[in-house]
Amino acid sequence: MSNQRLGELLVREKLISLAQLRHAQEEQARTGQNLGYTLARLGFVSDQEITNFLSQQYRVPTINLEEYEVDADILKLVAKEQCERHRIIPVSRAGSSLIVAMADPTNLHAIDDLKFLTGYNVEPVIASETAILQAIDRYYNAGPSYDEVMAGFDESEIDFLSEEEDLNILELEKASEDAPVVRLVNMILLNAIKKGASDIHIEPYEKKLRVRYRIDGVLIEEMTPPLKLKNAIASRVKIMSQLDIAERRLPQDGRIKLKLGKGREMDFRVSVLPTLWGEKIVMRLLDKGNLQLDMTKLGFDVGPLEDFLWAIKQPWGMVLVTGPTGSGKTTTLYSALSELNQVHTNISTAEDPVEYNLHGINQVQMHDEIGLNFAMSLRAFLRQDPDIIMVGEIRDFETAEISVKAALTGHLVLSTLHTNDAPSTISRLLNMGVEPFLITASVNLVLAQRLARKICVDCRQPIHLEPQALQDIGLTSDQIQMSAGRLHKGMGCRTCNGTGYKGRIALYEVMRFTDNLKEMVLQGSSTAELKVAAIKSGMMTLRMSGIAKVLEGVTTTEEILRVTMGD
Repeated sequence: MSNQRLGELLVREKLISLAQLRHAQEEQARTGQNLGYTLARLGFVSDQEITNFLSQQYRVPTINLEEYEVDADILKLVAKEQCERHRIIPVSRAGSSLIVAMADPTNLHAIDDLKFLTGYNVEPVIASETAILQAIDRYYNAGPSYDEVMAGFDESEIDFLSEEEDLNILELEKASEDAPVVRLVNMILLNAIKKGASDIHIEPYEKKLRVRYRIDGVLIEEMTPPLKLKNAIASRVKIMSQLDIAERRLPQDGRIKLKLGKGREMDFRVSVLPTLWGEKIVMRLLDKGNLQLDMTKLGFDVGPLEDFLWAIKQPWGMVLVTGPTGSGKTTTLYSALSELNQVHTNISTAEDPVEYNLHGINQVQMHDEIGLNFAMSLRAFLRQDPDIIMVGEIRDFETAEISVKAALTGHLVLSTLHTNDAPSTISRLLNMGVEPFLITASVNLVLAQRLARKICVDCRQPIHLEPQALQDIGLTSDQIQMSAGRLHKGMGCRTCNGTGYKGRIALYEVMRFTDNLKEMVLQGSSTAELKVAAIKSGMMTLRMSGIAKVLEGVTTTEEILRVTMGD
């Protein structure tokens, strides 16, 4: 079906508006993607609605590829390139007919192509373009399984070293370059990318070697390779990240760059830590192509987003983002910088480490071993005619003092702190030794954030919870009444690996530093008093933000209890 015809029919059936069609057509012209896929990606209509609509229109049955297992012999009939070009995948064979899942059942060119290549009559069934692309990736890009990789090992060859033995570097290098070890490490890295992991943990214990992935903020055990491989795996990772394989007593940090084709690059930030039973390796995945810099899609509600945009567009002052490691602070700061990144603005950042490269921004990597720390970088920035400065983290009085002085002398300063919520950030600065009058004069806004897992859209179901349970979480009586029919939970499916969750959304606590709060700081008010006053002036706490996301059906009450504290 032509894109124009599909668009007209969807408007006629009132599945989308004319304005939505025009928006999708503009986006489609920019990306070159299929119109149905573009409409679904923009959220104007679901994949399922388009699939059902086409099925009724052309009287062609639909297929759920998630629940269907395609035989390997069938996949061999059609090359991956053909599947990607025509957005199709073969699913089964019946006599002289080949049943093929298609996003567009009217694509006669694709049907003729398949008839010629396979010699079978082609019978189309309909699946969404997203489901077909996922199926192509699942079946055609699947690497060797763990069992297949491990079958290459000979037990007699992998008893490399005990902890008491002297280290033989040549032997260790040879072991790490053994083909099965290379394949195993490659499989660990590629599986992590496919499953959307943010971190890989390779952990040796007394009687076990364990590999875990952090997916959507939660660690999941992936595999348990033979314990005897721990030194070979560690050495292979060290060689890939250009670390010293002879040094097993001190922590080391490095980086691995992987090219995945189609111009996509993946960075792994590697940390090696000597533990009681061997070296623990943690790798953080940094997907440059997947960095979300659109603030409206990060999870901000309208009011807090307006406050945050107001703060970062002030000519001077400080904006502080707080939260634990892995709470999305860097993404929020990079989103702010991309919003501020203009030709007439000089932006400099001091980071440890530089996670993503941003065009038009001067990013400086910290090197503590040679004395290049946040304080030294800040002093240098102030001699570089800056407009906006981003400091990776305020860790000490010296960095805090220079940041405050920069904010007071006509510069906008963005930075992060490790505190539990927005009001306690003020206490943290006071504890560091910053004078109250300097804090009140420099800080524009404090933002605290957490990441909560989103309910999987493929297996979400409405649920009922008792009013008392909702009240215990912090819902008001009005919110409890509103919650009827709005609460959902993921039942677990293949898309979410049975967890019921897929993807994450940020919860924000945005505290605009009003005149009233500044006066309270000068009077020596406690963190609890500041929090009460901030809530009265309209601040949504992390728990309130989480409750709002629960009522929208985006996440669950269990997730909110996991990542936020009660007010």
